[in-house]
Amino acid sequence: MSEPDEPIAVTLFSEVFAADQLARGLISRALPKGMELSHFSVLNHLTHVQSERSPAQLADTFHVTRGAMTNTLSKLEWAGHIHIRPDWDDARRKFVSISPAGKAARDAAVAAITPLIGDVVKTVGAKRVASILPVLREIRQRLEDV
Repeated sequence: MSEPDEPIAVTLFSEVFAADQLARGLISRALPKGMELSHFSVLNHLTHVQSERSPAQLADTFHVTRGAMTNTLSKLEWAGHIHIRPDWDDARRKFVSISPAGKAARDAAVAAITPLIGDVVKTVGAKRVASILPVLREIRQRLEDV
Protein backbone atom coordinates (compact mmCIF):
# COMPACT_ATOMS: atom_id res chain seq x y z
CA MET A 1 0.00 0.00 0.00
CA SER A 2 1.35 3.37 -0.91
CA GLU A 3 1.54 6.15 1.65
CA PRO A 4 -1.29 8.23 0.13
CA ASP A 5 -3.63 5.22 0.56
CA GLU A 6 -2.83 4.71 4.23
CA PRO A 7 -4.98 7.54 5.66
CA ILE A 8 -8.08 6.37 3.79
CA ALA A 9 -7.49 2.76 4.88
CA VAL A 10 -7.14 3.79 8.52
CA THR A 11 -10.20 6.04 8.30
CA LEU A 12 -12.24 3.29 6.60
CA PHE A 13 -11.50 0.74 9.30
CA SER A 14 -11.98 3.28 12.09
CA GLU A 15 -15.47 3.99 10.72
CA VAL A 16 -16.26 0.29 10.20
CA PHE A 17 -15.16 -0.58 13.76
CA ALA A 18 -17.11 2.33 15.27
CA ALA A 19 -20.24 1.48 13.28
CA ASP A 20 -19.90 -2.19 14.26
CA GLN A 21 -19.63 -1.35 17.95
CA LEU A 22 -22.60 1.03 17.85
CA ALA A 23 -24.76 -1.37 15.81
CA ARG A 24 -23.97 -4.27 18.15
CA GLY A 25 -24.96 -2.16 21.15
CA LEU A 26 -28.19 -0.97 19.53
CA ILE A 27 -29.22 -4.46 18.46
CA SER A 28 -28.16 -6.13 21.72
CA ARG A 29 -30.36 -3.75 23.72
CA ALA A 30 -33.33 -4.43 21.45
CA LEU A 31 -33.12 -8.23 21.45
CA PRO A 32 -35.68 -10.15 23.52
CA LYS A 33 -34.70 -10.76 27.15
CA GLY A 34 -32.07 -13.47 27.48
CA MET A 35 -31.06 -13.47 23.82
CA GLU A 36 -27.52 -12.48 23.00
CA LEU A 37 -26.30 -11.20 19.65
CA SER A 38 -24.43 -14.47 19.06
CA HIS A 39 -27.65 -16.42 19.66
CA PHE A 40 -29.57 -14.27 17.20
CA SER A 41 -26.80 -14.59 14.62
CA VAL A 42 -26.88 -18.40 14.75
CA LEU A 43 -30.69 -18.55 14.66
CA ASN A 44 -30.79 -16.10 11.77
CA HIS A 45 -28.18 -18.10 9.85
CA LEU A 46 -30.00 -21.40 10.40
CA THR A 47 -33.24 -19.77 9.25
CA HIS A 48 -31.62 -18.59 6.02
CA VAL A 49 -29.74 -21.79 5.13
CA GLN A 50 -32.78 -23.97 5.92
CA SER A 51 -30.61 -27.01 6.55
CA GLU A 52 -28.59 -28.61 9.29
CA ARG A 53 -25.05 -27.48 10.01
CA SER A 54 -22.32 -29.04 12.09
CA PRO A 55 -20.91 -27.05 15.01
CA ALA A 56 -17.60 -26.85 13.11
CA GLN A 57 -19.34 -25.40 10.05
CA LEU A 58 -21.06 -22.82 12.23
CA ALA A 59 -17.77 -21.90 13.94
CA ASP A 60 -16.18 -21.41 10.51
CA THR A 61 -19.12 -19.35 9.27
CA PHE A 62 -18.93 -16.98 12.24
CA HIS A 63 -15.12 -16.98 12.46
CA VAL A 64 -15.12 -18.10 16.10
CA THR A 65 -13.45 -20.99 17.87
CA ARG A 66 -15.24 -24.31 18.13
CA GLY A 67 -15.30 -23.83 21.90
CA ALA A 68 -17.06 -20.48 21.57
CA MET A 69 -19.60 -22.00 19.18
CA THR A 70 -20.15 -24.97 21.50
CA ASN A 71 -20.92 -22.52 24.32
CA THR A 72 -23.42 -20.61 22.16
CA LEU A 73 -25.06 -23.82 20.94
CA SER A 74 -25.36 -25.15 24.50
CA LYS A 75 -27.25 -22.02 25.53
CA LEU A 76 -29.50 -22.20 22.47
CA GLU A 77 -30.23 -25.88 23.08
CA TRP A 78 -31.00 -25.21 26.73
CA ALA A 79 -33.48 -22.52 25.65
CA GLY A 80 -35.12 -24.97 23.23
CA HIS A 81 -34.14 -22.90 20.18
CA ILE A 82 -32.12 -25.58 18.40
CA HIS A 83 -31.94 -29.33 18.12
CA ILE A 84 -28.58 -31.08 18.19
CA ARG A 85 -28.46 -34.63 16.91
CA PRO A 86 -25.65 -37.09 16.28
CA ASP A 87 -24.48 -37.84 12.76
CA TRP A 88 -25.93 -41.28 12.10
CA ASP A 89 -22.86 -42.21 10.03
CA ASP A 90 -20.23 -40.88 12.43
CA ALA A 91 -21.29 -40.64 16.08
CA ARG A 92 -18.39 -38.27 16.83
CA ARG A 93 -20.05 -35.56 14.73
CA LYS A 94 -23.24 -33.63 15.44
CA PHE A 95 -25.73 -31.65 13.42
CA VAL A 96 -27.62 -28.53 14.48
CA SER A 97 -31.04 -27.42 13.27
CA ILE A 98 -33.38 -24.65 14.35
CA SER A 99 -36.48 -25.64 16.32
CA PRO A 100 -39.94 -24.11 15.93
CA ALA A 101 -39.29 -22.22 19.19
CA GLY A 102 -36.00 -20.98 17.72
CA LYS A 103 -37.77 -19.74 14.61
CA ALA A 104 -40.28 -17.91 16.79
CA ALA A 105 -37.47 -16.38 18.90
CA ARG A 106 -35.60 -15.31 15.76
CA ASP A 107 -38.77 -13.77 14.33
CA ALA A 108 -39.39 -11.88 17.60
CA ALA A 109 -35.82 -10.58 17.49
CA VAL A 110 -36.18 -9.48 13.87
CA ALA A 111 -39.41 -7.68 14.78
CA ALA A 112 -37.62 -5.90 17.62
CA ILE A 113 -34.57 -4.77 15.65
CA THR A 114 -36.08 -4.05 12.23
CA PRO A 115 -37.57 -0.67 13.21
CA LEU A 116 -34.22 0.46 14.62
CA ILE A 117 -32.25 -0.58 11.57
CA GLY A 118 -35.02 0.75 9.33
CA ASP A 119 -34.76 4.16 10.98
CA VAL A 120 -31.03 4.28 10.30
CA VAL A 121 -31.54 3.29 6.66
CA LYS A 122 -34.36 5.82 6.28
CA THR A 123 -32.28 8.60 7.81
CA VAL A 124 -29.23 7.88 5.66
CA GLY A 125 -31.34 7.09 2.60
CA ALA A 126 -32.14 3.68 1.16
CA LYS A 127 -30.47 4.47 -2.19
CA ARG A 128 -27.26 5.58 -0.49
CA VAL A 129 -27.21 2.51 1.73
CA ALA A 130 -27.86 0.24 -1.25
CA SER A 131 -25.03 1.91 -3.14
CA ILE A 132 -22.44 1.04 -0.46
CA LEU A 133 -23.50 -2.58 0.01
CA PRO A 134 -21.45 -3.94 -2.93
CA VAL A 135 -18.33 -2.20 -1.60
CA LEU A 136 -18.87 -3.49 1.94
CA ARG A 137 -19.55 -6.99 0.58
CA GLU A 138 -16.34 -6.90 -1.45
CA ILE A 139 -14.33 -5.72 1.57
CA ARG A 140 -15.79 -8.57 3.65
CA GLN A 141 -14.98 -11.11 0.95
CA ARG A 142 -11.41 -9.84 0.64
CA LEU A 143 -10.97 -10.06 4.42
CA GLU A 144 -12.27 -13.65 4.39
CA ASP A 145 -9.55 -14.52 1.87
CA VAL A 146 -6.74 -13.12 4.05
